[in-house]
Amino acid sequence: MKKRCYYEVLGIARTASEEEIKKSYRRVAIKYHPDKNQGDKEAEEKFKEASEAYQVLSDPQKREIYDNYGHDGLSNAGYRGFSGFEDVFASFGSIFGDIFGFSTGRQNSSMAGSDLRCDLRISFHEAVFGTTKEIEINKRKVCSVCDGSGAKKGVSPEKCPACGGRGYITQAAGFFSVRSVCNRCGGKGVIIKEVCDNCQGTGREFEKKKIKVRIPAGVDSDSRIRLRGEGEGGINGAPDGDLHIFIYPEAHEFYERRDEHLFARLPISFVQAALGDAITVETLEGKEKIKIPPGTQNGDVFRLDGKGVPRLHSFGRGDIYLEITVTVPRELTKHQEKLLREFAKVSSQ
Repeated sequence: MKKRCYYEVLGIARTASEEEIKKSYRRVAIKYHPDKNQGDKEAEEKFKEASEAYQVLSDPQKREIYDNYGHDGLSNAGYRGFSGFEDVFASFGSIFGDIFGFSTGRQNSSMAGSDLRCDLRISFHEAVFGTTKEIEINKRKVCSVCDGSGAKKGVSPEKCPACGGRGYITQAAGFFSVRSVCNRCGGKGVIIKEVCDNCQGTGREFEKKKIKVRIPAGVDSDSRIRLRGEGEGGINGAPDGDLHIFIYPEAHEFYERRDEHLFARLPISFVQAALGDAITVETLEGKEKIKIPPGTQNGDVFRLDGKGVPRLHSFGRGDIYLEITVTVPRELTKHQEKLLREFAKVSSQ
């Protein structure tokens, strides 16, 4: 089934503010809340759809991805949405605390690890021809001592007597009920009497990890590399997040890059333009001679085929374009001036 536009789901414009998004979601969520529409599968789907839209549009990073790349972009970035309205309560409790004044859902549910971002600066040459870089990231992973339980080694968590291990209790909220986090266990469903000394009961610990990243030839400033599973560790067996590497190549001192092509201005003298010459230019592979034919004009462009940047994830390379700039001397010797006047005289005949 094709997903509807999230802005359409909430009935808002693409320029809607954070407050407008929240207000619209509250209206739709109240209308289709499962406690108000018990047994109505269509209402359950609309409730889930609206919650999904709010989760994306209220998050600046997810909203930017969605605005630029749509549902496919979110999917490629690891966002999976909700499988059902129970999943909304289990994984999305903070929204209801913000919208309705209650928190819902069980906090010890499986939850995928967060994605991480790394900004990587590389040289112009590395961007053109590719390279391998080693980066170091600091991320959270499942505690190596308690395996994520949060309890001291040898001590098992106990089921919370207040909520019966569900992690939530039901509270009345106007004309429908809302599942709120259990005050006794904090939504975890279990009580840990002796916490793990290594993670202090959080179930996760920090680690520094070195990762080798292969940079393909032809990357540019809008290139991103995604390493699956290299983000933060998931909770209760859920998958780890991903690491997103944003590439920032340095500029070249002579060439301006436009996609796979390189552009530069090549200054030559009046004499070289008039009589022609062979000029040595610096390319990406080294020096190369190009022939300047007699009568070359200011603004003429010479192309060096296949001397540009390799096409990213494709075959072939771009070209180098050299625009001729004829330079005029600011000062002339008397002899040079005499010769030019003679040239002008001959040319006017």
